[in-house]
Parts: sequence; C-alpha cells; structure tokens
Amino acid sequence: MTFTSHADIAWNPNSEAIKKAFFAAMSASDAHRIPYPHWLLQGALPEQTARQLANLPFPAPDTMEHDGRRETNNAKRVYFTPENQKKFEVCASFVTAFDHPEMRETLKRETGAALDDALLRVEYCQDTGSFWLEPHTDIAVKKFTMLIYLSDDPALANCGTDVYDSSPEHNLVHTAPYGFNGGLIFVPASDTWHGFHRRTIDGIRKSLIINYVAPDWRDRWELAV
Repeated sequence: MTFTSHADIAWNPNSEAIKKAFFAAMSASDAHRIPYPHWLLQGALPEQTARQLANLPFPAPDTMEHDGRRETNNAKRVYFTPENQKKFEVCASFVTAFDHPEMRETLKRETGAALDDALLRVEYCQDTGSFWLEPHTDIAVKKFTMLIYLSDDPALANCGTDVYDSSPEHNLVHTAPYGFNGGLIFVPASDTWHGFHRRTIDGIRKSLIINYVAPDWRDRWELAV
C-alpha cells in the first residue's frame, strides 16, 4: 500500500504520530477475505499513545447485565466525547487523527468504506467477568468498525473478537489475536458476523471501538465531534 503525506497540514504533533503509526500498521496488516474482508493489525498506535489510552482513569463498570448485547448497558458506556477530550489530551489527539481528511481518504481507499459524510464515534470498553457478545452484524448506520486492544495481560490472550461465518449456526472461523495495541478492522455488511463467545475474562479486557457512522446517527451524545 502507498500512503501520501500532506506536509502543509499544521495540527497536533501527537495526532500526526498517531496517523503515521496507524498508516504503517495498516500497510503491514494481515488481510483476510474469508468469511468476509477484514484486517488484523499490530502496532496500531504509537506505543506511548496506546499506554496512555490503556491507563485512562475511567473506572471499570460494575453490576453490568451480560445478555450478549452491549446496548443493554448503554447508560454505563464511555465515549471520547468533546467533554472527555477536554479532560484527557490523548483522547483529543486520537480524535484529531481519526477525524482528519487524510485518515478518512486512506480508510476509504484501503477498505472501501463509505466515509464521505460519516461521523466519528469512539467507545472505551472495559469488559469483565461474564461479559459476552452474541454473533451479530453491526447496524446499517455503522459505516466502518475497528477494534484496538489495550490490555497486555497474558491472561487475556484468548480475548480477541470472534469472527463467524454466515451459516445459520454462525460457525467460528477464527478469533482475532488479543495483543496489546493490536486490532481488527471490517466494513459492516450483512455477512460481517462477529461477537465474543462465553469464556472466562481473567482481568479487564480493555479496547477501543472506533466507528464512522451515518449522519442520521440517533445518539448524538456518543459522537466525538
């Protein structure tokens, strides 16, 4: 893959570092076509940025109801909102990088995602205990999905996202490696079945979920800009 650089763009140097590290990771990504196009990443962000994100002082939610759907606990979910960007510089730098036109153009070119009018949404997840996700496809208003894993605890090595086929049984094809600063990308479609099968989470499974969503996204308070 070949990426262009726009030296005349003046912006946050931390965001520039994030952009450059991500482009390098995307260039070296492990691209899969079965059961649907998806990309596995390593070193998605600068090491320092990933550490700062992993150490954000958002408390891990307790008394969560685990029924296989994230939306069941909507009231306790955490996003890189403008308010959180004001509190934490690393959140602002991350949003600046991923809302930048060059980032959008690169993702459009390399994944085929339709991002021209899409809005950025970044969720900070801390999954614990009996958390699980049923096999599902993302709703149509999500135009792009990426997960970046933030825990380096070896006990969480089996806690990557599960990729399923489109059969009625939704057979497991493989599980994305859960490694610190690794990730998974796919463009939501009718066949992009994924989830997190029931297993023991021995620790806190930290991750970012980065979505670009359609302009008519209903829950505006979740958006980054």
